[in-house]
Amino acid sequence: MAKSKDKNNKPGFVRELVDLSLKEMNEMGTISDVCGQFRNLLQDQLNRVSLMADDKREPKNYGELTTITIGICPGDGIGPVIMDQAVRVLDLLLKREIDSGRVVINPIHGLTISNRLETLEAVPAATLEEIKKCDVLLKGPTTTPKGGNLESANVALRRELDLYANVRPVQVPEEGIDWTFFRENTEGEYVLGSSGVEMPGKLAIDFKVTTDLGTKRICKAAFDYAEANGKTKMACVTKANIMKKTDGNFSRICHEVALKYPDIELEDWYIDIMTANLVNKDIRSDFQVFVLPNLYGDIITDEAAEIQGGVGTAGSSNIGDQYAMFEAIHGSAPRMIEDGLGDYANPSSLLKAVEMLLKHIGFTAKAAALDEALDICCNREKAVVVTGFKDGATCAQFGDYVLSKLQG
Repeated sequence: MAKSKDKNNKPGFVRELVDLSLKEMNEMGTISDVCGQFRNLLQDQLNRVSLMADDKREPKNYGELTTITIGICPGDGIGPVIMDQAVRVLDLLLKREIDSGRVVINPIHGLTISNRLETLEAVPAATLEEIKKCDVLLKGPTTTPKGGNLESANVALRRELDLYANVRPVQVPEEGIDWTFFRENTEGEYVLGSSGVEMPGKLAIDFKVTTDLGTKRICKAAFDYAEANGKTKMACVTKANIMKKTDGNFSRICHEVALKYPDIELEDWYIDIMTANLVNKDIRSDFQVFVLPNLYGDIITDEAAEIQGGVGTAGSSNIGDQYAMFEAIHGSAPRMIEDGLGDYANPSSLLKAVEMLLKHIGFTAKAAALDEALDICCNREKAVVVTGFKDGATCAQFGDYVLSKLQG
């Protein structure tokens, strides 16, 4: 009996149907897994919102503390080199307070890339426990591996210590530039930066998170600063025309907060044009205080620092209600170490962070003295210049220079 010519009876066609069915089932299974992951991420973020809402603690008042503990985390690469000079400055300026026990300097050595890779923790648990015993942290740059699942130490610390406000001042007095950036520090693209989902060979998705409570507190911090420092202009920087849910809500909430500060003018700007505005000499001196989501703040403050003289000149503070962390804004510069130039790293950025730390914990006169010394050394006198190469001064020589101005 002859076989049917009907293609539906061909064994090859049946196999194709079976293969297609298995492929669809596999894809459906992958989609189900991804949806399950997203459900868990969503629940985690809702839990975080609940913790924020339930935290009724008053912000720490450093003036009321019997002892202020400053944690010192040197970090990776050039971190230990520049941290040596920062600690020398702290020891000099706080000598009386250290001798009396009012201030304690606590070295913490576990926040290194080798220790983090060994434990596979962004911040090893034992190190985090030591950090939480401190009131403020002075941190050197840390290395974040490309790819993989090891989260940035900075991102992890900001989350674990709830350091929601990244504050970066930039000044170029001769050009009338006096900017202060308030970057939201615990949300946006970074809060789930290591928790995206992927269908290998097809697509990958990362997430951006904006909460009402998180946005309100960063906007309030920015407006409170502006009001306390006589500033009259606030720029809210988003991409709300494209990111309508996340950035749209950020802008909306910022305007709601602004209603309580009638003497401060609020303007909306998109991040792309604002990056252009900062290099537009005709208008950039008009800006005063900026408030913006996490990723935009990370990018634009590096641009602003370059206008000031480079990322090596800018310090950064990460402020929460119970903890604060101060750091250089640049990275660990592994190439300098590989090229044997680590001793020629510029400590100015970390020294600027020391100034911000001193001011934050209430030693405003000491902070002002360091600010004056750095201005003389970096801008006015420039008798010792660090270039990052052997044709310039070493990090230690620049430290000697700054200390000579503080002692003088």
